[in-house]
Amino acid sequence: MFLRISLVAVAYLLGSIPFGYLFVKYVFTSGEDVRNVGSGGIGATNVARRAGIKAGLLTYVFDVAKGAAAVMLMRLAAADDYFWIGAAAIAAIVGHIFPVFLKFRGGKGVATGVGVYLALAPYSVLSTLVLWALVAYLTRYISLASIIGTAAVPLWTLLYYGWIWPSPHLKALLLIALAGCALIVSKHHENINRLIHGTESKAGQRVAPPGDQTAMSGGQG
Repeated sequence: MFLRISLVAVAYLLGSIPFGYLFVKYVFTSGEDVRNVGSGGIGATNVARRAGIKAGLLTYVFDVAKGAAAVMLMRLAAADDYFWIGAAAIAAIVGHIFPVFLKFRGGKGVATGVGVYLALAPYSVLSTLVLWALVAYLTRYISLASIIGTAAVPLWTLLYYGWIWPSPHLKALLLIALAGCALIVSKHHENINRLIHGTESKAGQRVAPPGDQTAMSGGQG
């Protein structure tokens, strides 16, 4: 029991590692805080807007990896006990959204959620990524693609693990998906408001350092 509780804490700490913040501050700029530009997020979208596609992709890969690692670590201790696996999964997402290392001011949790569910239900993630890419391509709104893709995860899970390949863990997978998706979508409330009012930034817009009035800001990340 102590080991499993400890691994939930580890999952939160893994999720709290602010890779986007670290990459922008120490690798791609001269000490800038990505939270002071664009949307203020530490995720791949805002990182890419400030530091370029390479920085955004690197952030995305590491944020996905920390979500997957949290689940896989718990599996080593809990096997198929989905109560504890689910606890670790949600803890990792919460860690990214409310990171202890950045005074609980983090990102939206999308990439970390992808990593979590990649370890739990990979077919759901692959379908979600296709849907995300389609919405992003058609609308150029990364936030809209993230919201729609995230909201579809429980439906994909029901399709694949409830009907096509029935899983004895379907109920747990759905509960984890619903909890994680609710957290992620709720963190997009500002994006939703901007989408409604037509002020959301589209993909490809870049932002400059604080104080540069030529910057294009806003968006999701």
